[in-house]
Amino acid sequence: MDPSLAAWNPALCCGSPQRATFSHRHLFGVVRFEAMARGSPHHPLAPTEVQAAFDAAASDYDRARRQLVPCFDDFYQTVVEQLPFARGDAPRILDLGAGTGLLAAWIFAAHPAADITLVDVAGAMLAQARKRLSRAAEEGRAHFSTLDLAQAEFSGSWDAVVSALAIHHLDAAAKQHLFVRIHQALRPGGVFLNADQVRGATPRLEQIYAAAWLEQVRQRGVSAADLTAAQERMEFDRTDPLEDQLIWLRDAGFRDVGCFFQHYRFAVFGGFKAEASAAGPASPRNRDHA
Repeated sequence: MDPSLAAWNPALCCGSPQRATFSHRHLFGVVRFEAMARGSPHHPLAPTEVQAAFDAAASDYDRARRQLVPCFDDFYQTVVEQLPFARGDAPRILDLGAGTGLLAAWIFAAHPAADITLVDVAGAMLAQARKRLSRAAEEGRAHFSTLDLAQAEFSGSWDAVVSALAIHHLDAAAKQHLFVRIHQALRPGGVFLNADQVRGATPRLEQIYAAAWLEQVRQRGVSAADLTAAQERMEFDRTDPLEDQLIWLRDAGFRDVGCFFQHYRFAVFGGFKAEASAAGPASPRNRDHA
């Protein structure tokens, strides 16, 4: 785990998702959050809007992560657990919307020989990631690229593509296009894992998700300033139901598509690219990344 997380109070971790509780006494606030989180399908986001919002938040972004993501540990750890690599392997991994490098740090802790390229539209967020992953960068195992996910083409053949709390900023059509490009960029047998926010499949479920989130972040003592900042960033959310996104992954060509973890609106899901023939490329544990 990233050493910078170790000093945070473990009492703020989510524990078992099944034990989560909430009430509707904050319903006014929940309705406001729901409207903001869904975004407007008639107002596509310009990359500069998202970039400016997250560049401005970069220096303080990590401070309240455990409060704003109630299932923080399980959420990130599930991605690491589902990567099909042994500790000694050296997989090539593409981290989309990598932000301050939180997910990459978790992956490096489990797979120290990994080679990870971090992509984000916000250069200030990547500057924080460079600080967090300075040792891996010095050793040539962490690379950084400022790109817009909706437009970028991903060259190379990746063993895994991962993302955390980023793709929900794209609208439905852009998500579907991105899933196709991710599938094309993976080597045969490669995996895509997305830890993200999803919208409830019905208005009632969305209201339940929103109420649970608001109750839990308040229980964890989130400050008024951090809550307001999160609300403002949620204006850029374009969430879609989990069920729809699983269908889009299958349509993009992924196999064994599934959800590996869900805690209300926070879900980890993905799929695999079909294996090549026996004469296909070497596995990551045998590949030379010297």
